[in-house]
Amino acid sequence: MKIAMLARNANLYSHQRLKEAAESRGHKLDIINTLRCYMNIASRRPVIYYNGEKLPAYDAVIPRIGASVTFYGLAVLRQFEMMGTYPLNESVAIGRSRDKLRSTQLLARDGIGLPVTTFAHDPKQTEEVLKVAGGAPVVIKLLEGTQGIGVVLAETDNSAKSVIEAFRGANVNIMVQEFIKEAGGTDIRALVVGGKVVAAMKRTGAEGDFRSNLHRGGSAKSIKISPEERSVAIRSAKAMGLNVCGVDMLRANHGPVVMEVNSSPGLEGVENATGIDIAGKIIELLEKSAQPNKTKTRGKG
Repeated sequence: MKIAMLARNANLYSHQRLKEAAESRGHKLDIINTLRCYMNIASRRPVIYYNGEKLPAYDAVIPRIGASVTFYGLAVLRQFEMMGTYPLNESVAIGRSRDKLRSTQLLARDGIGLPVTTFAHDPKQTEEVLKVAGGAPVVIKLLEGTQGIGVVLAETDNSAKSVIEAFRGANVNIMVQEFIKEAGGTDIRALVVGGKVVAAMKRTGAEGDFRSNLHRGGSAKSIKISPEERSVAIRSAKAMGLNVCGVDMLRANHGPVVMEVNSSPGLEGVENATGIDIAGKIIELLEKSAQPNKTKTRGKG
């Protein structure tokens, strides 16, 4: 197969591992800088240009689109889809998962466990929002944040009000969630590939930090998850429509609750923690699934 990978940094561990895995199985993988692509939208035959040249036809595309370039990256991915290239994850599914509010609504619709989550536009409703979330401590999240950026733990109602009003004053959208204290600064990331959990790790935040992101100094170790946690991870991936994702869960007293579904999960932490060849499993999924024009939405969403 000829595979394109949309990624801005070719040297990242995840991107190099995917390239190695593809080439070791006899495929050709080109890493394409998402922002250097441009498209002929007017043409009846969709075309993508890269560094001044028309891109050749590819059998599959692996989107590794950074959160900061989601809008443009999804436009490029839609163009690939309209050209008939099979995407590892579809543009519509990635768009769903990147919108924290929409993804939470979709998970809730499918009956998946979530922290109590509130959202309001009017800053005058701050007290009501806090009341619905169960009062402080609460976690306040930017809807566009990623890797733990834009996530604040407010330990008192007064501090929560101050943070909410500050974000509102900056005209940014936020949501407020109950704080799952019993999780103790740890979470579980389950890697779902092709509708199966292929690996899971427990992440623990750096000392003094309630966020467990590895990018923020957290640590990880392999973990055996329960059948319920496995089911929640698989159902979450299905709700988003993602073939490959990382599902982040907390162990609450009433069962697992989903915090986020990540459409471009990093491979370094989970591969090092578990010793499992995740990159190889992703390429194997492409081998089984990639067919021309197989995308459900073909760039329509």
